Amino acid sequence: MSRTPEPDARATALFALEAYEKSGAWTDAYLAEAIRRNGLDGRAAALASRLTAGVLQNRTLLDYYLTRFSSMPLKKMDRGILCILRLGAYQLCFLDRIPAHAVVNEAVKQVRLYAAPRAAGMVNAILRALIRGPLPEIEGKTPEERLALRYSHPVWLVRELCRRIGEEGTEAFLAADNQPAALCAQVNTLKTDTPTLKAALEAEGVAVSAHPLLADALLLEHTGALERLTAWKEGGFYIQDAAARLAVTAAEPEPGFRVLDACAAPGGKSLAAAIAMKNEGAVTACDIHPKKLARIVPSAQRLGITCIGTETADGREFRPAWEAAFDLVLADVPCSGLGTIRKKPEIRYKDPAQLEALPEIQIALLNNLCRYVKPGGVLLYSTCTVLERENEAVVKRFLHENTAFCLEPFVLPEPIGRAEAGMLTFWPHLHGTDGFFAAKMRRRP
Repeated sequence: MSRTPEPDARATALFALEAYEKSGAWTDAYLAEAIRRNGLDGRAAALASRLTAGVLQNRTLLDYYLTRFSSMPLKKMDRGILCILRLGAYQLCFLDRIPAHAVVNEAVKQVRLYAAPRAAGMVNAILRALIRGPLPEIEGKTPEERLALRYSHPVWLVRELCRRIGEEGTEAFLAADNQPAALCAQVNTLKTDTPTLKAALEAEGVAVSAHPLLADALLLEHTGALERLTAWKEGGFYIQDAAARLAVTAAEPEPGFRVLDACAAPGGKSLAAAIAMKNEGAVTACDIHPKKLARIVPSAQRLGITCIGTETADGREFRPAWEAAFDLVLADVPCSGLGTIRKKPEIRYKDPAQLEALPEIQIALLNNLCRYVKPGGVLLYSTCTVLERENEAVVKRFLHENTAFCLEPFVLPEPIGRAEAGMLTFWPHLHGTDGFFAAKMRRRP
C-alpha cells in the first residue's frame, strides 16, 4: 500500500490481507497488531477480524466469482486492487447486514486511497456486476473438485479426506473449517474452579458456555483483549484447544511425575501437565527456538506454576543425561497444521510439496525422544493435522522399529469414551475441536 490505512475495520482488514499476500505473514498476529495500532473498539475489531478471516476462508471461491465478472485476468491485477475486490465480494456474497451500495462505495474509496485511483471505475463495475448476478454455478469435473471450490480448500486435501472419511464427512469437515471457533479457556484448578471462573468472566461481559467435552474448560466469546480481564491477570485460565488438552489427559500425568515436553512452544501442554500434576513434580519444556520457549515462563508465572523449567534443545539430538529419565514424554511434533485451518485459514494454501518431508522429521524425533522414557513410562505422540501419513503411518513405522513400545488404550470424557486402539483423531465437525491426533505408547517394563 502506498498510504497508511485509516483506523476503521475495513481498512484494517485490507491492510492485513495485503500483508499476507505480500509476505505470507500470519494474519492473526498481524491483524491483532493493526487493531491495536488503529485503536479499534470491540465491535470494529470484531468486524475487522471477521472480514479478514472471511476472505481467507473463501478466497478460491471469491476469485472464481470475480473472474466471471472481470474482463482483466486476476493474476494481472495489482495486489492491492485484488485484495479490495475480494473484500468487497466477500461482503456482498456472505454478509447480509451491510448494504450492497455501501460495500461498493467503500471499495471505490479504498482504491482511491490505497491503490490506483484510475482503477476505481473497474472495481466499481466488477462489484456492481456481482450484485446484479446471478452468481455462477460451482463447477468441477469431480465431486472432490466441486467441494474444493465451494469451500476454498485445496483439491489434493479434499481427495485425501474423501478417501478417509467419505464425501459427506469431508463436506462437514470443510464447512466446519470455515466457521468461526470460540476461544477455549482451560480452568487453572490450582487457583479456581469452573463455576467461580464462569461467574467472574460473565461479570466482565464475556459470553461463556460450558465445554461439551471438558468439565474444566469454558468456551468464550466477546472477550475483547484477554489482558484486560481480571480473571486472566489473576491466572484463572489459559487458552488451549480442547483436543490438545484431551491429549494430555490421555497421557495421564500424575503428581510427582518427571515430564518432558519435547516440542513445547507455545507451552499449552506443559501448563496442562503441570496443572494435572497439581504443581508437584517437574516439567521440562523444550523447544529449538529460544524466543518461543521464553514465552512459556511468564505464562507459568501468571498461573502460579512453579514446576516448569525450560531448556533450548533439538528433539532429534540425543542427551545422555535424559536417557530413561522421564515418566512421560510429550512429543507434539512439527506437522502440516491442517487441523487448525478454522483458526489459521491461510494454512490451506500451503504448497503440498513443502509438507512431504514432515514424516521423516517426525519419525526422527520419535526415535530419539523414546530413549528418554523410563521403562514402564509413556510416550505421547501428537500432531495438529488430520493427514494419515503424519499420524497413524508414523506411529506404525515407529512401533515396527521400536519393539520396546506398544500402543495403550486410554479413556476420555464421553461422548468420546475409550480409545481402544490407543490412537485417536479429533475432528472439527465431530468433536468441535481442532483437527488433532494423539497416540499413547507405553514402554514395556
